[in-house]
Amino acid sequence: MPSEPAAFLWDESFLWGLLSFRALRERGLAFRLVSAGDIRRGRLREHRALYVPGGWATNKMKSLGQDGVRAVTDFVRSGGTYVGICGGAGLATREGMGLVNVRRKPLSERVPSLSGPVRLRLSPHPLWEGVQGDVFHIWWPSQFVAEDEGLRTLASFEEATADAFTSDINVGDTACSEQAGWAALEERYALNLDPRRMKGDPLVLVGSVGAGRVFLSLVHFDTPGDENGGRVLANMWGEDQSPFHGDQSPFFTSPGSGNQSPSPSSSRGGAGSWGTGVRDTGVRGAGALGTGALFEIVEELFEVGVRNFLWFRRGPLIQWRRGVRGLEYFTLYEMVRELSLRLPRGAQTGELVAELRAFAGKASGLLLRERRALDRGERLTFREAADPGTRALREELFSRSKSHGGLFKRLLEKVDRRLYALLGEEA
Repeated sequence: MPSEPAAFLWDESFLWGLLSFRALRERGLAFRLVSAGDIRRGRLREHRALYVPGGWATNKMKSLGQDGVRAVTDFVRSGGTYVGICGGAGLATREGMGLVNVRRKPLSERVPSLSGPVRLRLSPHPLWEGVQGDVFHIWWPSQFVAEDEGLRTLASFEEATADAFTSDINVGDTACSEQAGWAALEERYALNLDPRRMKGDPLVLVGSVGAGRVFLSLVHFDTPGDENGGRVLANMWGEDQSPFHGDQSPFFTSPGSGNQSPSPSSSRGGAGSWGTGVRDTGVRGAGALGTGALFEIVEELFEVGVRNFLWFRRGPLIQWRRGVRGLEYFTLYEMVRELSLRLPRGAQTGELVAELRAFAGKASGLLLRERRALDRGERLTFREAADPGTRALREELFSRSKSHGGLFKRLLEKVDRRLYALLGEEA
């Protein structure tokens, strides 16, 4: 049996990779970062499990390529375990690698923009050992239609809490308002918004594929500050037992290696601490975040959105106005911050600083254009904008794709490569 801990696929994860990295480290759980290239070169043979965090599943597929997809499929069918969170779960579906007979609902039937704390209906299973209550977090997931008899639903959607949002609409405010109703809002937004449409939908699936196992979750158990989610991750890794195996040996760690329980300090902290900075891991690069202007640039860009009421901090993430690329800006903010914390003193950042400044200058202008459009009551979505100048800037910075593209993607990839090297050493 391979002796290495879980392989953690980093490619095309970005913010969601950071989210998972922090959550697993916080719980003291063992893993090793791997790239799509590592998988194509056969590195999965050294591991017992593959963990794939969130992100665009289509981009993950492109990164893996046919050889990588074949390597993952062979790994699982030969006895390995696949764990996919949100986009990582989508990667395993029929629209992705085809690892399981699960498809994603058509967009016309989904509630595509639901996020935040929700209540689940939990099926009895050791995975929920030590969990308090039934509230967990989802962040803009797809929705599953499970047609695989080898899979069991461990959790399904029950209801959104009052603190959840669907698009930029607060669920609690809408539920108690006599003026607003889901039907009227859906007509205005031309989008499914009512979270009740999701009732009963499967969110957590587990089962067998060949000699291996799969665990697919649209629930983000890796949400910072979520004690219930952290408890589930610890159960998966076998802190107390292994719910996927019938023995007491750790699931994702090497036999005989023992399990690392979270220290008192690592398992505390509210979800809001994500928004105010990285939890202290004892790692400090170049002296402070001020090294370079790297973080100063993205911090100022982020504040442009705050000052213009285009987004606000919301627990571990942010909430943005419809039509604005809020998540992309926050992704860049968090990844550059993390890189700034870890860069060694004297690291060469001049070229990256110049590219960040150029991007931030154009992006600030775009945000101000979008603010004025919203003030005029214009319809604004990621595809639509009345002003030709706004459309041109959007295409240059982000492309026309809903997933990452344009100057943003090229800049993000440069940050990502440097961060991957630093985090890989740490993990």
